[in-house]
Amino acid sequence: MSTPTPEVANSIVAAGIRTNYHDQGSGAPVLLVHGSGPGVSAWANWRLVIPALAKQARVIAPDMAGFGFTERPAGYQYSMDNWVKQAVGLLDALGIEQTDLVGNSFGGALALALAIRHPQRVRRLVLMGSVGVPFPITKGLDDVWGYTPSIENMRSLLDLFAFDRSLVNDELAKLRYEASIRPGFQESFSAMFPAPRQRWVDEMSSAEGDIRALKHETLVIHGRDDQIIPLSNSLTLANWIPSSQLHVFGKCGHWTQIEHSARFNTLVGNFLAE
Repeated sequence: MSTPTPEVANSIVAAGIRTNYHDQGSGAPVLLVHGSGPGVSAWANWRLVIPALAKQARVIAPDMAGFGFTERPAGYQYSMDNWVKQAVGLLDALGIEQTDLVGNSFGGALALALAIRHPQRVRRLVLMGSVGVPFPITKGLDDVWGYTPSIENMRSLLDLFAFDRSLVNDELAKLRYEASIRPGFQESFSAMFPAPRQRWVDEMSSAEGDIRALKHETLVIHGRDDQIIPLSNSLTLANWIPSSQLHVFGKCGHWTQIEHSARFNTLVGNFLAE
């Protein structure tokens, strides 16, 4: 018998993919899209955010195809087109016409692509440590996408993610390692971003003209000391998106929502409440 985990929540078919998703709170909807680390799930990514934002909104956080506890269909092509279809399919399945959209890292690229392709489905946009603009792949991101399972490798990745090393201990490394070797997890992850990995950065990028044409109020957030996604990405996004504001957290790596969770939740909550 499998051990219950808070990572498994609700299940619904979204664009043909049986999708695991969290759904808490009531009011205006907010869709949270996680990043692309090994063994990641919506809950692992957003566990400190969901309860806080659920006090003022309906918070929906899915596991995207290839991640977490969402179905991994044989032969499924992991692509931005298909991830956007799944996210829009989830909104359709839940009867949500328009949502606020918060994307972390890989999820930021997906949020950008969704807002560009389906502008009417998005009210406000939050991009955190986001991919989605061209940049030379960092060693940190190359290491994350090239992860092979071991507790030592996971520990070294966690050291890259967090500025504050006290957040990273052997217990967390063991938990995240165990998450990364659940049945099917590493197979889909290794199939997603094979070397050379610069091409996946490029494939996730949206066109500059499309980003500049966005009309959504946008909050861009980054950790100043991020070793995975460069701060310059967020400077570019804030420069290109007309109705944008930028917040940079000092003493912060790629885990803004974990390292500065209370400030992050207040910042995002206030922005979405306007």
